[in-house]
Amino acid sequence: MAVELARVLREAAAERRIDPQAPDSGTVAVSMSLREVVDLHGHGSGAVMLMVMSLLSVLPVAGAGTVLSFGLWMLALAWMAGRDAVALPRRVGAVTLRGRWVAHGLELLAMTYETAGRWLRPRWHALVHPRLRLWWGLWIALMAGIIFLPLPFGNVLPSMSLIALSLGWMFRDGLALLVSGAFGAGAILYLITLWQVVEHLLRSWI
Repeated sequence: MAVELARVLREAAAERRIDPQAPDSGTVAVSMSLREVVDLHGHGSGAVMLMVMSLLSVLPVAGAGTVLSFGLWMLALAWMAGRDAVALPRRVGAVTLRGRWVAHGLELLAMTYETAGRWLRPRWHALVHPRLRLWWGLWIALMAGIIFLPLPFGNVLPSMSLIALSLGWMFRDGLALLVSGAFGAGAILYLITLWQVVEHLLRSWI
């Protein structure tokens, strides 16, 4: 599954790659919405949407982090309710990659699936038990909250946490969920440390 999906994504990336040597490369307006990226997967399960939204929140797409965090919160509610089929909100689905970031984003997704296909496998099933969906849904909501905050590079660690969570759920790999927890713990530590630095600076100025 992962290999085939990576192939589809790489083909889509090749079709949308801009050749910098082409005479009209500066005028070509290549774009692709989040909804179109999800459609390339062939289905819109919660794990797929979590992967795509988390990955896009890392890329430098103007305003994407704010919009995608709301999409992640909605996904978290569906996750906690035990729903796997999730309707993509219109505004979230309209988040768009443009120019060279279209091919780069698709290539990054393909590389992620290829790597996951080599290393991930069903194990530590207790962590992917349906009874834990509530807690993982709360985790998604927490990471989305950190992504929402306007912190310098503050979206990287929580996004990595959610990417690992989505892959762990896709491959039923509990180890990937532990990795998700490690990235998330790093994101929380970063937030606390940054807050302490800001608080110290404010006190020194007052």
